[in-house]
Amino acid sequence: MRITRRRLLEAAGAATVAGALPQLPQAALAQEAESHGLSTFGELALPPDFPHFAYVNPKAPKGGSLTMQIKSRQGNQNFGTFNTLNIYVLQGDGAAGMDACFDSLMTGSGDEPGSLYGLLAKSVAVSADKLTYRFRLRPEARFHDGTRVTARDVAFSMNILKAKGHPLYRLLLSELVSSEAESDDIVVVKLSPKRSRDLHLIVAGLPVFSETYWSTRDFTASTLEPPLGSGAYKVGRFEQGRFIEFERVPDYWAKDLPVNVGTNNFDRIRWLYFRDRDVAFESFKSGEITFQQEYTSRIWATGYDFPATRDGKVKRETLPVTAPSAVQGWLLNCRRSKFADPRIREAIGLVFDFEWTNKNIMYGLYARATSYFENSDFKAAGVPSPEELKLLEPFRGKVPDEVFGAPWLPPVSDGSGSDRALLRRADEMLREAGCKREGGTLRLPDGTPLEIEFLDDGAALQPHTQPFQQNLGRLGIKAGSRLVDSAQYQRRLREFDFDIIVLNRGGSLIPGDSLRSLYGSASADVPGSDNLCGIRDPAIDAILAVIAQAKSYAEVVVATKCLDRLLRAGRYWIPMWWNPNELLAYWDMYDRPATKPKYSSGAPAIWWYDAEKAKRIGKA
Repeated sequence: MRITRRRLLEAAGAATVAGALPQLPQAALAQEAESHGLSTFGELALPPDFPHFAYVNPKAPKGGSLTMQIKSRQGNQNFGTFNTLNIYVLQGDGAAGMDACFDSLMTGSGDEPGSLYGLLAKSVAVSADKLTYRFRLRPEARFHDGTRVTARDVAFSMNILKAKGHPLYRLLLSELVSSEAESDDIVVVKLSPKRSRDLHLIVAGLPVFSETYWSTRDFTASTLEPPLGSGAYKVGRFEQGRFIEFERVPDYWAKDLPVNVGTNNFDRIRWLYFRDRDVAFESFKSGEITFQQEYTSRIWATGYDFPATRDGKVKRETLPVTAPSAVQGWLLNCRRSKFADPRIREAIGLVFDFEWTNKNIMYGLYARATSYFENSDFKAAGVPSPEELKLLEPFRGKVPDEVFGAPWLPPVSDGSGSDRALLRRADEMLREAGCKREGGTLRLPDGTPLEIEFLDDGAALQPHTQPFQQNLGRLGIKAGSRLVDSAQYQRRLREFDFDIIVLNRGGSLIPGDSLRSLYGSASADVPGSDNLCGIRDPAIDAILAVIAQAKSYAEVVVATKCLDRLLRAGRYWIPMWWNPNELLAYWDMYDRPATKPKYSSGAPAIWWYDAEKAKRIGKA
């Protein structure tokens, strides 16, 4: 439950840029001073002897339990079910919470984006060219079976993730040249001169597996055998597809390290699976789920008037989002010929009436998404700055002209639910793209009827989607929904077998190399990649390379604004909405530190169980 484990791939935005000097010999490397951490730009904020992170309670008691529903996923995880305990490969539907079982060489701070501090690794020595890293492991580091975590385990983990891991890992580790054990406590990692700015932080944040354990097992296969880890938790009871529990390891080797003080406070963490949000909410009302991050506006606005809330047993909080916000939208599969023309893609999006939807369905809780980088320094606005133009000019004439003006914004409707002006505009764009109307059917330039299937694994967004589909019908577009089970949904996404899906993507504190998996041409045809739209654009690839190699935060900001302009000009998605606030509800049996991390609420990672509160509400 460390606050940064789920942000492993966002650590792609935290790194030191690679130099262009030739690699130094080991003699020169040995002269480099060892550091207790790694930083993206500038010095580490915390000294080697820091006692703990500022936002934790170092005296937080251990005990009690926390029960949640999976609300975010990584790797092969699935919101609706699970059939494997290996979340680091493509095969299967991974269980929630598995990352808590594995330690990494280093881990991050919720106050300091772009910095990592030692966990398995006590220190690291870096060559002058930033291509060789010698991590010194702590001799006390242990797996749950008591065996020592050695440099061979670290090297094995990096190499097997590069060779056999989930496509996202294979892409991110493509410029990892080698990872070798120099001794039991020294692992030497060498990176390519073409490395991205953040690759060393990515490798420092990778999970570490036991080489001995996996020597007799197939790393790529689905498995329900609890894996051997070294983290603060290990797998407890579980029932496939229904729930999984994690038990705190009482003799966890790293429990007193500065990066862990005040964290990992619950004796048991339980994840429940539901296929329906309303059923899940009933579970919260009954007290089976004890902590809820709410994403359903209807439930937040109307569902919490029940006895436990009125009696003060359940608390609700609205906290402002202080980090780049998650953004939700309908993603169009541009691999399909029907969506090849950006004018068709834009016309489809024009008839989604956000203003009506927000007022009538979402109780006005949301703001319209306009950027891929909402609530951040990376959101493009106005005309490009001189620094942005310097990056964009080589692509003039090769990208839409609007890239060199104010960035594209979705239209504001009249709020009627069926804005006639926007319908007319959409119809004109479709005709300009060569589509023709025959009676009640809109036909593509090749004569094929334009039909669209909205794919989802749940009905929660049907009230939002159906009015949109009705407006598409007014254009002669046959639009319908197909709801499938979670396993089939994940399979179809991995195989890019869909027209339109809904996706919610979290923001990154410092965008980096992980953006290649989302928007880079190299990932467009890799099954299981996150480039679900199938984006292939040389200009975008070039800007992604600039982001990955940026030497300062200011350079990252400039390049990411350029990326935002290019993506918005491509009309790859239909932006839905984002929430400026984090909506939390929980049974009043927990406590938390007086201060929170700068870039998150800290909930529930640094909270703890309060036995007296639990007794007062009858939950002891």
